[in-house]
Amino acid sequence: MQDAVRLWERPSRDGKSFTYYLIYIDDKGKRRQKSLGHANKRKAEQERTRLERHLRMGDRQALPMKLMELFEDYETRTQGQVKESSMLVAKNSMKTLVKAVGDIDYRSVRHEHGERLVQYCLDDGQTPATAAKKIRHLKRIFQLCVQRGQLDENPFRWVKTPKYSPQSINVLDSDAIIALLRAANSFVKCRTLDWDMLLRMALGTAMRRGELLNLTWSDIDTDAKTVTVAPKANTDSTWAWTPKDAERRTLPLTEELITLLGTAREESPDELPYVFISQERYATIQQKRTDGNWSQTDGTSPLNNFDRQWRRICKQADIEGTTFHDLRRTCLTNWLRSGLSELDVMNMAGHSSFETTRKFYLAVSDDLVDRTRRASEQALQQFSVANLLHTPVLRENEKSQSRISA
Repeated sequence: MQDAVRLWERPSRDGKSFTYYLIYIDDKGKRRQKSLGHANKRKAEQERTRLERHLRMGDRQALPMKLMELFEDYETRTQGQVKESSMLVAKNSMKTLVKAVGDIDYRSVRHEHGERLVQYCLDDGQTPATAAKKIRHLKRIFQLCVQRGQLDENPFRWVKTPKYSPQSINVLDSDAIIALLRAANSFVKCRTLDWDMLLRMALGTAMRRGELLNLTWSDIDTDAKTVTVAPKANTDSTWAWTPKDAERRTLPLTEELITLLGTAREESPDELPYVFISQERYATIQQKRTDGNWSQTDGTSPLNNFDRQWRRICKQADIEGTTFHDLRRTCLTNWLRSGLSELDVMNMAGHSSFETTRKFYLAVSDDLVDRTRRASEQALQQFSVANLLHTPVLRENEKSQSRISA
């Protein structure tokens, strides 16, 4: 899509310097130019983006646009309202639609194009869950077009998403947990992350990977024995980060975790705000931020070699098919087994939907079948064949005498 506002470097009279100008067409169709009064390119680009967003927000007409141009329009209109990670998923969904039907005009999109997208995803080896996720994101984009008057109706409104079975949940047993902790404790070659404390925090609090890596010392209250999962603002010492579902919650810390964190705090430099980010890595990130090479997406996982280190730990522990998120699943399952209600676990986990807690954790509790079996055996024990064979049968006269005596 062509920019509605462009930057112009207007040179000074002596030709030794320049000043940025914004060139644009106003809402009355007149060409305008506005001096920004400075030569800071980054600041000028930010001002250009703000003005372009303002102008586009006022443009409600159904202008002809290709699908990728439509996404750029959607991205401009919703800037700051949608998480960067969600925006990336939406962009990938639109790219997949373009591969399936071509980069056609968005006004030409029909119901059958959604069906072709689903089939394209499945033929491409993508899971039904992934296809369903892409349909949901595209539905949202087209629905916003309807609300803005760009479309009369949502072409994907009645597109059926493929059915799929819930993913299997991997809950670690005590042997696997011990093996992982031993491997993490002996993982001395890694100086960028205290894996032993990280694993214990995940198993004790059910915090997500991004929540742990963006944890700061100010989030920990040793007196109250709690840790708070909270968004981070973009400041000189911290980068912008938002938890999943923008949820802020407080979690309890065990005595063991309090001790580990206390020791780590004493060894951590005063100028280092993050718990699990090393001083060397923090300096690298700060330099990237200064150079403008850091985005909010980078902040979701500030350690770029995290997965590689995790695989090495699993290999050393002789455990296959385990993800770091399985530590969270294990903790939540243990909470349920220990008697916490589903509502309590949902709040502690930061789930936005009760269905998530029930679907992915409660229903797959390993001992659920065993507990149900024991309950059935206890209830039907009196009707077992063995009991019936040993139960004396009363004769008719004995039954009569029994009723008379009663």
